[in-house]
Amino acid sequence: MYFISKIEDTVRIPPYLFDEPLEEVAIETLNETYVGTIDKKMGLMVTVKEIEEIGIGKVIMGDGAAYHDVTFTALFFKPELHEIVEGEVIEIAEFGAFVRMGPMDGLVHVSQVTDDYINYDGKRGALLAKESKKTLEEGNKVRARVVALSLKGRSSKETKIGLTMRQPGLGRFEWIDQEKRKKKK
Repeated sequence: MYFISKIEDTVRIPPYLFDEPLEEVAIETLNETYVGTIDKKMGLMVTVKEIEEIGIGKVIMGDGAAYHDVTFTALFFKPELHEIVEGEVIEIAEFGAFVRMGPMDGLVHVSQVTDDYINYDGKRGALLAKESKKTLEEGNKVRARVVALSLKGRSSKETKIGLTMRQPGLGRFEWIDQEKRKKKK
């Protein structure tokens, strides 16, 4: 889920950027500092949207940079347990499929792809269902549900998001469409 939050902080503006527009430099500096970091309560910071208020700069002896108190809004992404997400399969491994959902990746373990027995085809880079003949490959668009969530660490690489596609209305979009057509008949 995406949401916007208001944050108060102090931004350091180095002297070589004093002649640049203050708000632009502050947004760029905040983005360099925080984008891609994770806060356990708010999730992954995607971007600084805008600065609502910027205070008068203070210079600290021996530094030369100006420190400004700022209030800004930022866009966050935080998946919630049991949330339905849509994404793209970015990698297939013997143990499952990695799905990119916005700025984060989750894993659909082979046991959570379908109710069918799954084989891994290394040459094709695909997961193949034995009886239903369903396939899952890189580039497929899917709908899944978040079943496990660990936002430990400071970056998205340290997070773990477990996904399932073993419920009605979930899976590769083509599978979902086939199920809808079957129900109409």
